[in-house]
Amino acid sequence: MNGFSAQAVERRHGQSEFCVWLAGDRASLRKGERTRKDLMVTCAELLASEPFDRLTVSGLCKAAGVAHGTFYVYFDNLNTLLAEVLGYFVDYVQIHMRSAARQGGDPVRATTAAYYALFKANAGLMKCLVIGIDAFPEARAAFQRLNNEWAKTVVYSVKRQNQAGHSAEDEMMRRAYALGGMVDQYLTGLFVAEDPWIASISQDSEAVISTLTDIWMKGMKE
Repeated sequence: MNGFSAQAVERRHGQSEFCVWLAGDRASLRKGERTRKDLMVTCAELLASEPFDRLTVSGLCKAAGVAHGTFYVYFDNLNTLLAEVLGYFVDYVQIHMRSAARQGGDPVRATTAAYYALFKANAGLMKCLVIGIDAFPEARAAFQRLNNEWAKTVVYSVKRQNQAGHSAEDEMMRRAYALGGMVDQYLTGLFVAEDPWIASISQDSEAVISTLTDIWMKGMKE
């Protein structure tokens, strides 16, 4: 069966924090801008609970309450829409991680905790980035940008704490990328693949965050 389930199509209540953020001050927009925004928010809502490869223009328009032909007034195709939604999602993730890093205390633990929470709350969108890369070049670009910004954040934080000695910038970035891949793999197994063995040892979220933080700090030290 192609398209989204009735449950996903009717899912208009209890929006995620990302969808609320993406909608912004919708009421202040002109009608055409509101329609475009509604299509983007609905896309994000549906991707939160359904596989991206089941997304269709007709299903999206039905969920958004928009005529089928209206979609093409604002977007060339589904990939164009997905690229924009994922781009905003990457921005959203970065805003929250940077905010966490500025709250005092241990910035590496704070940003790791923020990433954990964002991954858990937005597993569907993270799946588009982590697993849907080959299907959508736009997703690949968004995920690469996320990884690059995250690596730079960690390198900057570690440098401030003088944890990396005299390592060259390129060496520190290589470590950050490698460690970030490990974190993504763990969280993908936990929240996207829902691996029962990973879940069985991840009941204590604070313990998981501590483990991931420890991996970051030990991996970035000389």
